[in-house]
Amino acid sequence: MFNPNSLVQLLREDLAAAVNHDPAARSSLEVAILYPGVHAVWAYRIANRLWHKDPGYRFLARFISQVARGITGIEIHPAATLGRRLFIDHGMGVVIGETAEVGEDVIIFHGTTLGGTSMEKGKRHPTIGNRVTIGSGAKVLGPIHIGDDVKIGANAVVVKDVPCNHIAVGIPAKNRESKENLHHIDPAILI
Repeated sequence: MFNPNSLVQLLREDLAAAVNHDPAARSSLEVAILYPGVHAVWAYRIANRLWHKDPGYRFLARFISQVARGITGIEIHPAATLGRRLFIDHGMGVVIGETAEVGEDVIIFHGTTLGGTSMEKGKRHPTIGNRVTIGSGAKVLGPIHIGDDVKIGANAVVVKDVPCNHIAVGIPAKNRESKENLHHIDPAILI
């Protein structure tokens, strides 16, 4: 059942996540008006509700997602599952496929693809854990699992599972366990 109060709460959390994660953000008003990543997530939240409300609303849901894509440069399928407080920084070129699942408190940089490796029906996109950061240009492909607290480097191509608390870098990505606090990792590998 569609609950407008929970939708409003999700939209507020998405706005707060952008303000909290982006050191360039000057105010909530600035972010609400000028950040395409926030606009794309908000459009997704509405389209996703319509997608799941009734099959008769799926065309409208896809229409909303395509309008958002045209305005923001970010393509999120309305059937994807996105957790709370997602922040898409810059955003241009981000693609999130139909069966992708994204956890809570995830940060995605521009040019990232959460895509499939098959045109078959069924689960074909990645599942991303909580508190994951995905660097710009990264490609996370196929029905793989990315654990909680993972960092994926810029331009990495990830086609295999990544366990919790690991860092994935390279083409194809190689995993290494992070022995340091992941919040203090060298940001150069992410953007």
